[in-house]
Amino acid sequence: MRSRNPVFSREGSFTRDNQYAGFGTQPAGQQAQAYGTPYANNPYGNNAYGQPAGGGPLTDEQLVEMYAAPAAGPAQTGRMTLDDVVARTAMTLLTLVAAGAVAWFVVPVENYALAGVAAIAAMVIGLVISFKRSVNPALILTYAGLEGFFLGAISKALNTLLPGIAIQAVLGTTAVFAATLIAYKSGRIRVTPRYTRIGISIAIGFVILMFVNVIATMFGADFGLRSGPLGIVVGLVGIALGAFFLTLDFNEVEEGIRHGAPERESWRAAFGLTLSLVWIYLEMLRLIAILRGDD
Repeated sequence: MRSRNPVFSREGSFTRDNQYAGFGTQPAGQQAQAYGTPYANNPYGNNAYGQPAGGGPLTDEQLVEMYAAPAAGPAQTGRMTLDDVVARTAMTLLTLVAAGAVAWFVVPVENYALAGVAAIAAMVIGLVISFKRSVNPALILTYAGLEGFFLGAISKALNTLLPGIAIQAVLGTTAVFAATLIAYKSGRIRVTPRYTRIGISIAIGFVILMFVNVIATMFGADFGLRSGPLGIVVGLVGIALGAFFLTLDFNEVEEGIRHGAPERESWRAAFGLTLSLVWIYLEMLRLIAILRGDD
């Protein structure tokens, strides 16, 4: 199954050509030879006891060894587990928060240059990670550090104008994450092809609209997309899109675990979750700023 999440959908990621990460893509002759055996669907080409898929029946000694052997676990199989994803995501978010704290206490409010450089560098590295075939944990942590530095600086600047907005945005982001996870796990949200197509279409339109608005603002025009009632609607749509991206992330994690993704792919899952949370946090900051500015 091909991934529907933009972060996971490229070649070499969680899925590829209807096979998981390239596993199971045997030559046609080998596949034909495997048919009719009880282990023909094993993506690693071996049966459950380490014998070739096309091999003969097990001997009595092999059966005894099989029953005496311990059950295979994640450490033995090298496959991704939910614990792997949680641990890598925690490391990525801790790196982001630590860098944000550095920016909060070190960068002066009036100095946006460093924050701007960090934001551009994070964007570039994020694109590299998204299109890179192999997973690079160092790049993902570097992205988290740069993005965290930018978020820390911009949060401090907004918090100076609107005291308490940073903690409000953090609490709001946490609430959206928890609500989305509960809705997904309870089955109220199902990631279907139609659901994904509609969400991606809205997201593309949203990004294009925001890009046009930024360009227009540079030339003195103002469409009112970041202020007033229309700004509130746009902010709510942005947060809803962030929640949509989270559901894609949750679905891809489940699919990766179900299809026996390599443990290293947990870093890619952590990157996707971090991207979605950063999106929600930024939209939450904007929405709260609009709401408090209208008071």
